[in-house]
Amino acid sequence: MVDLLSGNIQDYLKHIYALTEDGGTASTTELAERLGIAPASVTGMIQRLANAIPPLVAYRKHQGVTLTPEGRRAALEVIRHHRLLETYLVTMLGYSWDTVHDEACRLEHVISEEFEARIAAALGHPSRDPHGEPIPDESLEMPAEASLPLSALRPPQRAVILRVQASDPALLRHLEYLGLVPGAEVEAIEYSPFDQNLTLTVASISGLRHVVGVAVSSRVYVTLREET
Repeated sequence: MVDLLSGNIQDYLKHIYALTEDGGTASTTELAERLGIAPASVTGMIQRLANAIPPLVAYRKHQGVTLTPEGRRAALEVIRHHRLLETYLVTMLGYSWDTVHDEACRLEHVISEEFEARIAAALGHPSRDPHGEPIPDESLEMPAEASLPLSALRPPQRAVILRVQASDPALLRHLEYLGLVPGAEVEAIEYSPFDQNLTLTVASISGLRHVVGVAVSSRVYVTLREET
């Protein structure tokens, strides 16, 4: 289905999915901010998607927008393309994790389903991209996971970083500098309720403490480590 939709429409569906994957609705203001365009333009496109056959979104004025089943499948197909491409660029072509987002954004709209299948096979059908984000499977189902943001960690909890929800190159480089990458084990040492700063240690950087603000810790997702 994705190859029948314009890249612009695919971007809308992808961002609506991101804003609603926790069960809420996406507002035109939120979409306008993500897409960098005027809210009036967003409203026009949303109405177009709602009137498509079959409808790709469900929209009620002042109540936000959600994806229909058809829109959700189309969004997941684009996300699968994007995350497979990021994985291919890092694994096979030597890109770093902070340089792949824009490349994948350009390519995700134009690759064929056969090309997607060949990439997946060449990579061994990965379940996560270089940032730890889950890759929708061939049936366009998003793998379930139990995770919580690093910002929710409290002393003396320990956790393993599962994924990083970020595309900004500078932020990704900062996270790599701190050692906050998928697979790293962290331990909460102190928490300040006034400014929400979290002091933690990273197992791979022995003994070094970092103070991380909520702007960073809210973008990192972890699974708690069971105590033995």
